[in-house]
Amino acid sequence: MYDKRNCKNFRDCIKSNKAITETNENGICINRRLLQNPEKLKNICASKALIVSGEKKTVNQLLEEIEKDTPFYLKDGGVTLSGGEPLSQDSELISLLQELENRNIGVNIETTLHVNWEKVERCIGLVETFLVDLKHTDKNKFKLFTGGDAELVMNNLKKLAYSGAHIIIRIPVIPGFNHSENEMTQIIDFVSSLKDVSEIHFLPYHTFGVEKYKMLGMKYSFANIKQVQNSEIRTYVEYAQLKMFKTKIGG
Repeated sequence: MYDKRNCKNFRDCIKSNKAITETNENGICINRRLLQNPEKLKNICASKALIVSGEKKTVNQLLEEIEKDTPFYLKDGGVTLSGGEPLSQDSELISLLQELENRNIGVNIETTLHVNWEKVERCIGLVETFLVDLKHTDKNKFKLFTGGDAELVMNNLKKLAYSGAHIIIRIPVIPGFNHSENEMTQIIDFVSSLKDVSEIHFLPYHTFGVEKYKMLGMKYSFANIKQVQNSEIRTYVEYAQLKMFKTKIGG
């Protein structure tokens, strides 16, 4: 079995980098505020128990990776850009979308729409489907839980729907946040007011993120909350269907 104490690279890193420390009580601790040039740490752990997540790539490098899967796209396949928030990227995003269009590769984008409208508008016509994460329509609760602006999201969504873009709404169902009949009804009613939006996906809260938060040394506020079962959101699904939406549980 791999033992980090036998890895010279790892021992050297412990000695030279104050951001990474080791104690008998807590094991390996990472102070991410002190990390400088994390790319240098990319290959520090031979067993990949410690990794640097994320890479910088040019548009051409991304296209090389995407085109490796071309045989699997067939008629309806393509690329889904996720995040983070894809729409927050700079002009490289548009370059990528244009290159994919030139190659007849379809594109979907998963987005919160929590960006300036200009960043959304530039993608219209280059994206087949916007998979929009709509967490809440109550601006105070949205602000309290996410630190964001619900009106920004809702206004962008109205404009995007009016543009004729194909949109699928995805509603995460989260206990203590929006998991109530009254709140979910308000969200669905808002979606019903949008032009030509016909599909809603309900995403039950799960605990898959617990271990990731531990790895990042962050507190997971919902650690003691149980996963939402499909049966718990059946009422929401039925209400959405009464509003003539096509529905799905899960993304």
